[in-house]
Amino acid sequence: MLLRPRQKVFVERAVDALDEHGNTLGVAPTGAGKTIMLSGVVGRMLEGTDAKAAVLAHRDELTAQNVLKFAKVNPKISTSIVDSRTKSWRGRTTFAMVPTLARSANLDLLPALDLLVIDEAHHVAADSYRRIIDKARDRNPDVRVFGVTATPNRGDRRGLRPVFSNVADQISIGELIASGHLVPPRTFVIDVGAQEALKSVRKTVDDFDMKAVDAIMNTAPITEAVIRHWREKAGDRQTVVFCSTVDHARNVTEAFRDDGVAAGMVHGDMGEAERRSVLRAFEKGDTQVIVNVAVLTEGWDHQPTSCVVLLRPSSYKSTMIQMVGRGLRTVDPGEFPGVVKTDCIVLDFGTSTLLHGCLEQDVNLDGKTGDGEAPTKDCPECAAQVPLALRECPLCGYLWESAGLGDGEATPLADFVMSEIDLLKRSSFRWCDLFGDDAALVANGFSAWGGIFFLHGRWHAVGGAKGQRARLLAVGERTVCLAAADDWLNENETDESAHKTRSWLNQPATERQLQYLPPQFRQDFGLTRYQASALLTFQFNKGAITNLVASAADIGRAA
Repeated sequence: MLLRPRQKVFVERAVDALDEHGNTLGVAPTGAGKTIMLSGVVGRMLEGTDAKAAVLAHRDELTAQNVLKFAKVNPKISTSIVDSRTKSWRGRTTFAMVPTLARSANLDLLPALDLLVIDEAHHVAADSYRRIIDKARDRNPDVRVFGVTATPNRGDRRGLRPVFSNVADQISIGELIASGHLVPPRTFVIDVGAQEALKSVRKTVDDFDMKAVDAIMNTAPITEAVIRHWREKAGDRQTVVFCSTVDHARNVTEAFRDDGVAAGMVHGDMGEAERRSVLRAFEKGDTQVIVNVAVLTEGWDHQPTSCVVLLRPSSYKSTMIQMVGRGLRTVDPGEFPGVVKTDCIVLDFGTSTLLHGCLEQDVNLDGKTGDGEAPTKDCPECAAQVPLALRECPLCGYLWESAGLGDGEATPLADFVMSEIDLLKRSSFRWCDLFGDDAALVANGFSAWGGIFFLHGRWHAVGGAKGQRARLLAVGERTVCLAAADDWLNENETDESAHKTRSWLNQPATERQLQYLPPQFRQDFGLTRYQASALLTFQFNKGAITNLVASAADIGRAA
């Protein structure tokens, strides 16, 4: 497997920081490929040694999937698992679940480690993590500690500096939107008569006083207004709603149902089986709206979710980022045929966006966050005061042009978008414009190929590999499709087979290649060997590509 260029930079910076400091933290949001990158770091640190590593996580649902990803990046490194069912340290890298490992009997079996990796590293302030870290340092005082997290600034303001002295790298949400690995959020701040009252709600140790929030937001007129605005702006989208209390969530769920919308509810007091049943109904599409109370903030994703409704404020930016992040994933059409997602609508009926502004965050290892409201600007159309980082006025829809920004103003998220030329340059593969009309691009590896094709106003990404049928990878925006096709090549190729700069690519097409190409290409004396290879790939797979793209276009029109 081949890492994306940005992932390689992340790994290199992390390894350099571990060599220099003995510990480091990497910040990477949803969509960055956290497991791939931490696997890359482990591979680099264990390469050419007999060193031993452990990867800590606090949930075991994805352990098997993470081990498979690790094996793709590091096929020569053996693995083992320590969880509630299995307790084996035989592998050179062990994936260990914190709740299991933190128990004294299991912790006593911890071997001397050379590298301890902590996924969701913002949890390291918890006693269970500290016990494991302390034991690892007892066993080997020189053990290196590497953490990865999307949200380094904890809600309780407990800093991570007792474990991490430095930050090696931070990938921003803007970068991932620019590279096509997340969809952009479109945020609307909507006052349904509650904003002034919400501004007076006191903060507790963890967040705003949710009982006080409930007293303001949990009323029939406000809930009716919320559903009316939702229908106007996002009524055709699968939606996740964040509420303040269980009673609030129950009333909102009933209001959606009374309005004819299939809705489900999950909260922390529900049994595990009942919660899974409700989530399964949402994921199957049997319900359109899922309402929750502090259950789906972290560690849950359903790709087709393209609307996030905030019916509670968040006093900490990290909480807001986690909630909005539930709707930023791109969609795999193999899992969700006919679903096309180009953005995520965020309906903020509270004060989080006004308080925190954009979704990017500054890392502070001491747990300090900025006090006061985010910097603002005035909308020239409606005179509303909005966060400086917004590009679209949430009240009247006015759009700020990037050239109109004054000196010292923050750059809106939309202005992170790179030109496609930059995206193509960053790829490890050479992309060919097949017919010179910019409607079909193909790239080849030794084991796989990927392509993007334009039809009926949408782009479609298709990929194939030896021993595998061609498959649809993405549908929607060009950048998202290009990212999906490039990731397919990365997944199926290696550094040795990524031949973007090899000299033979520019040599003239061979006689054998010309023999199989249509007549019009045989007269192109400037045709290179690689261009001929891309054309042949398209020709040999034209039937499968045509069927996949046409079927996706037909499903999309029907949907």
